[in-house]
Amino acid sequence: MRRPPKKPEEPTPAKEDIRVNERIRVPRVLVIDENGAKLGEFLTPDAIALAREKGFDLVEVAPTARPPVCRLTDYGRLKYDRKKKEAQARKNQAVQELKEIKIRPKTDQHDFDVKVRHVRRFLENGDKVKITVRFRGREIAHRDIGEAQCQKLFEAVQDLAIVSQTPKMEGRLMVAILTPTRRKPGGVGEKPTAPEEVNLQEG
Repeated sequence: MRRPPKKPEEPTPAKEDIRVNERIRVPRVLVIDENGAKLGEFLTPDAIALAREKGFDLVEVAPTARPPVCRLTDYGRLKYDRKKKEAQARKNQAVQELKEIKIRPKTDQHDFDVKVRHVRRFLENGDKVKITVRFRGREIAHRDIGEAQCQKLFEAVQDLAIVSQTPKMEGRLMVAILTPTRRKPGGVGEKPTAPEEVNLQEG
């Protein structure tokens, strides 16, 4: 005997989906008027009729309350204002990048000064900066020189940053991270991408 075909399941409404007017299925609701005043409990059809009489929609604002709370408001305007706020929030969210500056234990003063200027520019823009000291050959035996280079750079930008990661070895590289003390304009969001590298001739 063949089984009857299953009825297609109705899609579950998203949690953010707001119920309005006839989509409100509960029998009774607590009604708040357009000015925020509590009008009391109504049968849902009566509450919908009241909203339409006043030129508004009945919008469910607290579905888990007992009874659910509904407000008389212009739903179209409510959606417009919400979308506008979300768009503005996305526009204002700046992205904090991780820039990278490479130095050598023997980087000369001129190149070092150029790198400091780049670091300051990145920090002023609100970005983190990764300082990488690359050791070649026997230089690896003189890590103290690399640490001294890092410290020298830290002191040159101490008015703009804090050291969020002190120098540590990663293979033949010494790595430190500077975090700006002021936020990037419009807020800060991390961008999980590879650090931008500034290629300058190394001493």
